[in-house]
Amino acid sequence: MKKIKNKPIFRKISKKIKYFYRKFGLKSIILACILIFFLFGGAFILWATTFNLPNLNNFSERVVIQSTKIYDRTGEIILFDVNKDIKRTVVPLSEISPYVKNATIAIEDSNFYNHGGIEPKAILRAVLSNLKDGSLLGGQGGSTITQQVIKNALLTSDKKLSRKLKEWVLAPQLEKHLTKDEIVEVYLNEVPYGGTVYGVQEASRRFFGKDVKDLALAESAYLAALPQAPTFFSPYGNNTDRLDARKDKVLNEMLTNNFITQEEFDSAINEDVHFEKPENFQIKAPHFVMYIIEQLEEKYGVDAVEQGGLKVITTLDWELQEKAQEIVYDTAIANKEKFDAENASITAVEPETGQILVMVGSRDYFDKEIDGNFNISTAERQPGSAFKPFVYAEAFNQGYRPETVVFDLSTEFSSVCASGGSCYQPVNYDGKFQGPISLRNALAQSVNVPAVKVLYLTGIKKALGLAKSLGIETLTNVDQYGLTLVLGGGEVRPLDMAAAYGVFATGGIKHDTVGVLKVEDQKGNVLEEYEEKKNRVLPEQTALLISNVLKDNIARAPAFGSNSALYFAGRDVAAKTGTTNDYRDAWIVGYSPKISVAAWAGNNDNRSMDKKVAGFIVAPMWREFMDVAIEKYEGGTFTQPQPFINEVKPMIAGFWRGESTIVIDSETGEPATSETPPERRKTVSGGGGNGIHSILHSVNKNDPLGPSLSNPNRDPQYSMWESAVQNWVSRQGIIPASGGSSNSGSNNQESALSILSPQNGKDYLMDSVLVIAIGIQGKTLSGGTVFLNGTEIGTIDPITASYSFFPKDEPLIKNSNNSIRVTARDTEGNEYEENISFGILE
Repeated sequence: MKKIKNKPIFRKISKKIKYFYRKFGLKSIILACILIFFLFGGAFILWATTFNLPNLNNFSERVVIQSTKIYDRTGEIILFDVNKDIKRTVVPLSEISPYVKNATIAIEDSNFYNHGGIEPKAILRAVLSNLKDGSLLGGQGGSTITQQVIKNALLTSDKKLSRKLKEWVLAPQLEKHLTKDEIVEVYLNEVPYGGTVYGVQEASRRFFGKDVKDLALAESAYLAALPQAPTFFSPYGNNTDRLDARKDKVLNEMLTNNFITQEEFDSAINEDVHFEKPENFQIKAPHFVMYIIEQLEEKYGVDAVEQGGLKVITTLDWELQEKAQEIVYDTAIANKEKFDAENASITAVEPETGQILVMVGSRDYFDKEIDGNFNISTAERQPGSAFKPFVYAEAFNQGYRPETVVFDLSTEFSSVCASGGSCYQPVNYDGKFQGPISLRNALAQSVNVPAVKVLYLTGIKKALGLAKSLGIETLTNVDQYGLTLVLGGGEVRPLDMAAAYGVFATGGIKHDTVGVLKVEDQKGNVLEEYEEKKNRVLPEQTALLISNVLKDNIARAPAFGSNSALYFAGRDVAAKTGTTNDYRDAWIVGYSPKISVAAWAGNNDNRSMDKKVAGFIVAPMWREFMDVAIEKYEGGTFTQPQPFINEVKPMIAGFWRGESTIVIDSETGEPATSETPPERRKTVSGGGGNGIHSILHSVNKNDPLGPSLSNPNRDPQYSMWESAVQNWVSRQGIIPASGGSSNSGSNNQESALSILSPQNGKDYLMDSVLVIAIGIQGKTLSGGTVFLNGTEIGTIDPITASYSFFPKDEPLIKNSNNSIRVTARDTEGNEYEENISFGILE
C-alpha cells in the first residue's frame, strides 16, 4: 500500500483515536457514537416535523408556474417572457414512444424501476461530489425521477436543504400513491424542454414536427438529452456539438442498461437527425436573450428560470439593438450579392462599465438557411489583422515607440527554410513592400511584414499574455501559435474583442463584461445586482499610444484614403480592420471613449467570401452603426500620450539611416539637461553613424532598452532580416547618414536638405519600390511634399523622413528622364527645396 506522506492531520486523528481508546475503552466509544447519532437524529426529526408538506392525496394540485421576464436596461421593455404562452400537451404513456421513455430513464434514473423513490447511493455520491466542489447543494442533486416529479409538481425550485429533505420524505410516499409508469408519465408530460415548451409531446412537435409516439431512437435520445440544460443544449444554439455528445451518452446508457441492442445502437449513433426550423417566440434580441438565459440557468438552475417568476434587468440598450439589427440585416443581404458574404454581426460594449449594449449574432435568428440561431458574437472566429493592436501594445510596454522603424521588405522568417525545412515569407495585402516604416504607419495601414517583426521582437508568450489580460480567453495553447498569430492565426470571440478594445478606450482599465444589471425573485427580493469590477491591466501610456495610432487618419490615409469610413471629422474614434488570408472573416473593431464596437461579416459555414478586404465588406455596416452609437453615447476625447523624454537607440527613436541621436532642448537647440521640461525635449540626429541595418543590428529583443548585443548574429532571425535590408539598400543606392554630403542635383550649395534616395541620374526598375528619402542637416523634419515631373504625388512622413511609391502604379512616370522635387519644413518653420532626376527601366 502506498504510504501517505506529509499528512499531519491523519497522524493527529490517529493519536486522538488511540488516546480515547486507551482512556475509555471500545464500549464507551461505541455508546458515545450511538448517543450522538440519536441526539442529532432526534434533532433532525424534530426539525423535519416543522416542514409544511403538501398533501399527496390531492396530487392534482400543482405549483403555479410564474413567468420569468427579461427586460432591457430601462426595465421597461420586455425582451422575452420565458413562459408566456406555455405549450404543453398531455399524452398517456401508451402514446409515448418506448424509446423516449427508456432513453429518459437511462440518462436520468437508470435504477428507476428498482428503488422506492430515493437512491441513497446516488444521494451520497452527489453530496460528496458537491462537497468536493465547495457546496453541499451544488451542481449534482442525485435526484430520482420520482424526486423530480415531487419538485416540479409540488415544491419550489430553490436550492435549499429543506427542499431536498422534503423530496426525500415525499418521494417514497408518492411511490405508494402512483405506479412507476404513472410517475414516469407525469414526469414526461411536465418536464421543461426549453422556453415555452413543456412535456414530450410538445417537444416532439416543436423539434421534429411529429407526435412523440412516432419518434425514432436517435430522435428520442436527443429529446432525453435536453432537460438537464435546455438552453445550453438547444439544437438552435451554439452548443450543438455538446448536444450531440450528450445524445451519444444517452445511447450508451441505453445500451449499458439493455434498453437497446448493439445493432440499434450502431444504427442510431451516426444517424443524421433533422430538426424543425426555429419559431419566432415573440422575442426581442434573441441571441442576447439566449446568452442571458444560459447564464441564469447555470447560476440559478433551469427550474428557477423556467418557472421561478424572476425579473431580470439586463444591460441591453434596446433602442440601439433594434437599429443594429436593421443595419446587420440590410448589410448582410446586400453583401450576399456583392461579396458572397451572407451573414454579419455587431457587438457593442460600454468600456467604462463592461456592460453589453448590443448583441446581434446574425442577420436573422430565425433564418434556418444560414443557421441564423448560431451566435457569432460568442463564437470563435479568426480576427485577421484586428489582432495586431494587442501585439503592438506589448511592444509599447517593452519600450518601443510609434516612431520606431522596422523595414517592410520581403523577408524569410524560417531559419530552417534554406536547409529544406518549412518556409514562412508573409506578404502584405497589396503585395508591395515600403522599405523603412514606422510602427505608427505600419499599424495604421495594417502592413503585415512589420507586424510579424514586431511579434518576434516582443515574443509570442508575452503578446498572448497581454491579450489574455485584456479579456481574450480563447488563445490558451501557447505552443499552438507561431508568428502568424499577429495576422489573426488564432480564434477569438467578437464579444471579447469589443471588450478588449474597450480597455484601450479606458486608458488601460478592464471592466468585467456583464449582461445583467439586476435579478429579483417573484417576491421582489434582489438575488443579484450589478457591481463594478475593474482592474488595471495595461499601463495608461500604452493604452493612450494605441488609441493615438488607431485614430490617426494621416497615418492611415495611404492605405485607406483620407476620407474613409474609419474617419470621423471632429470626433475621437479609433479603429482597426481585419481580413483573414482565406477571406472567411472580415472585421472592424473600433471605439470611442464611450462605446466599443466589433463588427463581423462572413458565412456561418466558413466558406470564403469574394477576395475583398474588410474595408469594402464590413466597413459600411460598422460606420452606419457607429454614427448612431456615438450620437447616443457621445462625449469624451482620448487623452494625449506623454512625450518621450528618455534617450534610446536611434531606430527605436525613428532614425533608420545609421545616424546616432541626441536629445535637445527644442527651444534653445542645445543638448537637453535634467532641468529641461519634458515638452521641450526632442530627439534629433546626432550625426555620424554605422550604416543602414535592420533593427536587430542594434536592439536586443530580450532587452530592447538595454545594451546592444555584442554579436547580433546570435539572434536566429538577424541574418535573414539583415540580408533583406542590405539587398534593398544596394538596389536603392541610398547614402547612409554618415556619408556627409548631399547627392542632390541642385545648384544651391547652401541648402541643408539632402535627397538621399533615389540617386541623381541613376536608373531604377519599373516594378520595384522607389523610396524618396531625405535629411535636413542639424534640424528636425516636420513634413514635406514630393513632386514627380512637376505634379504633387505625396507627402514625406516626418517619422521615417521618406515617401515610397511604385513607378508601375504612377501614370506620371516616364521611361527616360524623370524629375523629383522635394519641399520640406523643419520644426522651426524653415523651408527647404531640392531636385534630382532619374530614369526608369522596363
